[in-house]
Amino acid sequence: MAAPDLAAEVEQRVLQLCGEFKQGITYQIIQNDMPTLKLQHIVEIINKLLATSRIDMLKKDDDVLVFKLRDPGSLHRVKGAEPEEQVVYKIIEESGTQGIWAREIRAKSNLHLNTVDKVLRKLESKKLIKSFNSVSAPKKKTYLLYNLEPDRSLTGGAWYSDQHFDSEFVDILNQQCWRFLEQRAVRARQVAGGPIAVRNASYVASKEVLKHISDLGITKVQLSIEDIETILETLVFDGKVERSVASEGAEGVKLYRAVTGLLPTPTLMCIPCGVCPLIKECDDVGNVTPIKCRYMKEWLDLEW
Repeated sequence: MAAPDLAAEVEQRVLQLCGEFKQGITYQIIQNDMPTLKLQHIVEIINKLLATSRIDMLKKDDDVLVFKLRDPGSLHRVKGAEPEEQVVYKIIEESGTQGIWAREIRAKSNLHLNTVDKVLRKLESKKLIKSFNSVSAPKKKTYLLYNLEPDRSLTGGAWYSDQHFDSEFVDILNQQCWRFLEQRAVRARQVAGGPIAVRNASYVASKEVLKHISDLGITKVQLSIEDIETILETLVFDGKVERSVASEGAEGVKLYRAVTGLLPTPTLMCIPCGVCPLIKECDDVGNVTPIKCRYMKEWLDLEW
């Protein structure tokens, strides 16, 4: 056995190496760092660190042993778990609400893929982690801690059901939001004080629209202000709604109001002739004629 002072010094150096090499260290790394130390002494030090739960031992795909620092808090979180479970749990914990794929866990842990799958099943059975399918990669399982909810960017938020976009639900919300704003605009026209007063009275805060939708009871999904503002923004892009921002304390409150649509497009502008730069040269004879116009032919072939 190495001398007590030397053993303590080697222990500290091994722990330092584990801290420097986040993916873990091997016997070879230790020997390269301390070439004068015999392999027997290294094994004794490693066994002591393993026995005192200061490091974990893992096996890579090529059966090479790897040693990593053990997270001091992991024993409390995963009591009685094997070293592989501790490592996998810690990796999943670090991923937060974004979650992580099994192959990413394998790359970070240096464990066999089969071992990772086995550990994941164990942790799921203990209800320490859970899996779900994201809308961006529905065929791959994403893992995160059991008590966390996945990020909205992975689930699609309120607009997705079973990884599918719920267009019917979005259309219903779109119609109800527009109807509410339109009703407010009708009531605003009865306000005395001139056009500016009417305009101001027609504005509705997004939180008021959210309350209206919630009171209607048309959905069991818990909608947020951001969800409603997403719907309202589609109405803005459609030219049905106008947005404004009013200051409330240090933050700006988004206000929306229904607006009167633009005049309908003249029928002449719907046919190719209405925007044709050669219309003055077009005749029933010659090179430029309606019969020879391919744009007219394409327009006549459209399904109305």
